Amino acid sequence: MHRRTFLTAAAGIFSMLAARTAAAEESFEITRTEAEWRAMLTDLQYAVMRQEATERAYSSPLDKQYGAGIYHCRGCDLPLYSSDHKFDSGTGWPSFFESLPDAIGTRTDRKLLFMARTECHCRRCGSHLGHVFDDGPAPTGKRHCINGVSLVFRPA
Repeated sequence: MHRRTFLTAAAGIFSMLAARTAAAEESFEITRTEAEWRAMLTDLQYAVMRQEATERAYSSPLDKQYGAGIYHCRGCDLPLYSSDHKFDSGTGWPSFFESLPDAIGTRTDRKLLFMARTECHCRRCGSHLGHVFDDGPAPTGKRHCINGVSLVFRPA
C-alpha cells in the first residue's frame, strides 16, 4: 500500500469515527434506554431511527400519501413536516422541501467514504429521519428525503 493511500484511508476512517462520537455525545430533550426504544419500535424502525439505517425505496405507504395533515416523529410525536411542503421526488421516499420551524436538527454524515451528506434527525429525541439534499423544488431548493418508518401521519 502506498503511503498516500494509507494516509487518505486513515483520515477517512478517523473522520467517520469522530462524526459518530459527536453524534453519540449529543443530548436530547427526550431520552430512552436501548431497551425502551426496542420495546416501542419494530426491528426496521429501530434500525432506521436509532442506528441510521435506510428503509427500502418505495416500501413506505407514506411516499404516496398526499392528504392534508402533519407528519410527526414516531419516537416522540413532535410535529416535523406539513403536507403543504410535501412533493413527489420520484426517489421512493417521502420528500419535503422544508420542515416545520424548530423541528429537526442536522449534522454532517460521513458514513459514505469521501462523501459528506447532511443527515437530519428529530431535534427533540434524536431519531434519525433521513438526509437533506440540494436538489429540491422552489422555494427552498432542498429535498428532505425521509424514511417513512420514522414518521406518523396525522390527517388534518
